[in-house]
Amino acid sequence: MIAEPQYPQKMTAEEYLKWESKQELRYEYIDGEILAMTGGTLPHAKIYLNFYRALYPHLRQRGCEAYVSDAKVQASENSRYFYPDLVVTCDLEDLKARDFIQHPKVIVEVLSPGTASYDRGDKFKYYRQIPSLQEYVLVDSESISVEVYHRGDGKMWAYYAYTDGEAVTLESIEFECQIEVLYEGVILGNKSE
Repeated sequence: MIAEPQYPQKMTAEEYLKWESKQELRYEYIDGEILAMTGGTLPHAKIYLNFYRALYPHLRQRGCEAYVSDAKVQASENSRYFYPDLVVTCDLEDLKARDFIQHPKVIVEVLSPGTASYDRGDKFKYYRQIPSLQEYVLVDSESISVEVYHRGDGKMWAYYAYTDGEAVTLESIEFECQIEVLYEGVILGNKSE
């Protein structure tokens, strides 16, 4: 989730990387602007952790790795850095990296009411510019719904929607799991019981 920018002054990417490494909180960087990250809800966290647990044994066999919310992704050299909810990389440079992922294959964002339009709009626009990205996954935290955008030829992206009782497929990493696995233990909607 993104909070209102608390640091309106512009920074270069180098200044941002140096400054952010000393901060207690996480901050995204978009074309010189700093955006503070806020915490998500418990359903939000459960969903991306369930996704990670489902992916982990599958990726291990393929020499790939998944990282959750604290892994920074460089979406554009010297202009954009993000913290997706989950990122998968199979790139050897990324597997040895210490600061950020440069060649993600799959990016997952868990949608909340406050971030859904940004994740579908501007954020997806920025992510589409990453040459290595093959799939962008949006998981709803309010209802059982998963959307997968799969890179096609040229600027084409195929769209797949999944709901109750279906298996979510990520072609780029040959992964499939029942959608219920992602929502295991998650209380949906405004239920507070």
